[in-house]
Amino acid sequence: MRLTKLFSDFFESEKAGGFILISCTVVSLMVANSPLQLPYIHLWHYNAANQPLEYWINDGLMAIFFLLIGLELEREIYVGELSAIQNAALPVIAAIGGILVPAAIHLLFNYNTPTRAGAGIPMATDIAFAIGILSIMGNRVPASLKVFLIALAVIDDLGAIITIAVFYSKTIAFINLAIAISIFIVLLVLNRLKVHNLIPYIIGGIAMWYFMLHSGIHATVTGILLAFVVPFGNGGKQSPSYILQHFLHRPVSFFILPVFALANTAIAINTDWLKHITTPNNIGIFVGLTIGKPLGIVAFSFIAVLFGWATLPRAIRWKHIIGIGLLGGIGFTMSIFITLLAFEGHALIDESKITVMFSSLIAAILGLTWLSITLKKQKKDINLV
Repeated sequence: MRLTKLFSDFFESEKAGGFILISCTVVSLMVANSPLQLPYIHLWHYNAANQPLEYWINDGLMAIFFLLIGLELEREIYVGELSAIQNAALPVIAAIGGILVPAAIHLLFNYNTPTRAGAGIPMATDIAFAIGILSIMGNRVPASLKVFLIALAVIDDLGAIITIAVFYSKTIAFINLAIAISIFIVLLVLNRLKVHNLIPYIIGGIAMWYFMLHSGIHATVTGILLAFVVPFGNGGKQSPSYILQHFLHRPVSFFILPVFALANTAIAINTDWLKHITTPNNIGIFVGLTIGKPLGIVAFSFIAVLFGWATLPRAIRWKHIIGIGLLGGIGFTMSIFITLLAFEGHALIDESKITVMFSSLIAAILGLTWLSITLKKQKKDINLV
């Protein structure tokens, strides 16, 4: 299977970004639990323009991350894995299973409790982290499996964004929302008029983000909206979408996501944190990510193939789908992001973050171990033939 250069660039940047993400998390946790604990944690609460620094990271920089996700989703829909219904069906249905089952598991443990708002936490897959783990397998990984993981994770994140917009929005300020939507419509008209200069889209995107930020709808939704009004054209190297996506790869992978990890894993871990691991919320997160994710992805994929709604891509076997399902439990960035929206108390947020990191680590180990065994076995089988 031949991969496009932009897809390969995306995969490589996300792979490197995944390793940096892991490194930043380890460093952040070490510093946050060292003699530098207080100044380090206070750094992220430093007031800038009447808001803490972490606020601008989570509501500002992450909008750029979602813009990149939106651009990749747009490319997949027009010329990638999602451009043909038969090809798109499997990752889309698998992603739906990977969203619904973990959320249902969390709700099962937290029904009619204040922490039921955390049902969205185990829903999403961290693209960078998952790709980073998959890339450890090197060239043993079939190209179609890489594409499947990317398509699955992108759809997964789209589901998370929809969830954020619908369930985690505050009281709506309709005037600001109307202005944001009006700007979106203007940019859409520019797209239809074939205006290919990126400047008006960037300026319009910033304005749309500002009004969305003050509308009650989470501002990161702007990133996805902007991605779908940036002209795609024929998808070639001269198209605005290609240029912008290519430009954003490195800043997102090597700056935005690492800064997000540093800011949101600055957690002082108390000696009694294990006492809280058995709370309904933490059990829901852990079981949702480590069991619910692979169960939802594999079960929905099997049903889709069984009923003829989709077919397995060439070179992919069910053992590979199980491996991708396990890697799907690496929630990390998106799970932490939704945690910040779901809860308000610092103690509950920190407990949830720790559980997300622990669950993601277990999912990564399980996925890496499973794929190491199955891909190695497959390679031996090929050599025997």
